[in-house]
Amino acid sequence: MAKSPLSTGKFLLIFISWWAIWAFLQISLLIGFGLSAGTALTDSLVSNTLVALCCGFISNNMQYYLPKKERYWYILFISLGLSGIILLACKAILVPLLSEKLAVVDYAIFFSRSWAVRYDIVFLQVGCMSILSVLWYSSEEEQENHRRRNDAERLSKEAELFKLRQQLAPHFLFNSLNSISALIGSQPEQARKMIQQLSDFLRGNLKKEDQQWVALSEELQYLELYLDIEKVRFGHRLSTEVSCEEDCLGLKLPPMLLQPIVENAIKFGLYDTTEPVTISIRARKVEGNYVRIDVQNPFDPETSRPKKGTGFGLTSIQRRLYLLFARPDLLETHIDDNLFTTTVKIPQQS
Repeated sequence: MAKSPLSTGKFLLIFISWWAIWAFLQISLLIGFGLSAGTALTDSLVSNTLVALCCGFISNNMQYYLPKKERYWYILFISLGLSGIILLACKAILVPLLSEKLAVVDYAIFFSRSWAVRYDIVFLQVGCMSILSVLWYSSEEEQENHRRRNDAERLSKEAELFKLRQQLAPHFLFNSLNSISALIGSQPEQARKMIQQLSDFLRGNLKKEDQQWVALSEELQYLELYLDIEKVRFGHRLSTEVSCEEDCLGLKLPPMLLQPIVENAIKFGLYDTTEPVTISIRARKVEGNYVRIDVQNPFDPETSRPKKGTGFGLTSIQRRLYLLFARPDLLETHIDDNLFTTTVKIPQQS
């Protein structure tokens, strides 16, 4: 429920100040019409107190019932009715109170002659307060709806990002378990080593679930652990070249972003050949406060058909980047002769 504007210190101070100024102006006006200072002061205090209380009542109660757009005409009738009630209350209090006092003008006659003007002024005051209250609560309601939509979108985005990360681990896990199974009989030491590396990798995977951003140096260490596991699988056939400029090591990127890209490079580079393959990974800072990472692998165009944006790994990365930055251009792939290059650019948070 939206708070009343009168519960805001700044608004309450303006409200009190406005009524104080108007009360002073009304006293001056009544004295100018021939009323004594005491009579004018009493008239102003009583009438303005009643109107101010009515305005406060309207402001506080509109938090429980706010007319919709098609019912804004309610404000007109409410203002007309309350203005009449206030004037009747003023007459009931002021006329008996001030008629017996000595004054230049008879107060009862003066009040009757000023009825129309008083009603118009009270109507404007009550109407303005009603309109301001509607605008206040409508604005508060819109802001609350906006916050709820943002929270819902944020939760939906986080759920999708979590789902994407969770889908990557089983794919890699199954391949690793198959390799361990093949090594148990022929190379038990290698199998034990790979189990230990896989355990460390998955432990790091779970640790990163709650992290929004990691340093590039940490991501590269995590990637090295993944590559060690893959080198056990593929033996001498797989080698890697990792280069990173010094000023890039502290830059931030989403966790577990590089592993699916490198896995995609290994898939297209090694699965269709028996020759040794070198996977190249290069990170550098580029203009515009980006960290750019290029992952390059050779491929045989006759047996492999890497296409831009294909494969679950690259699709998931592109989707993650879009959810995080709302940009579809941060992941690119291109082919140059027999080299397939995946380029990812990560904007740095200011």
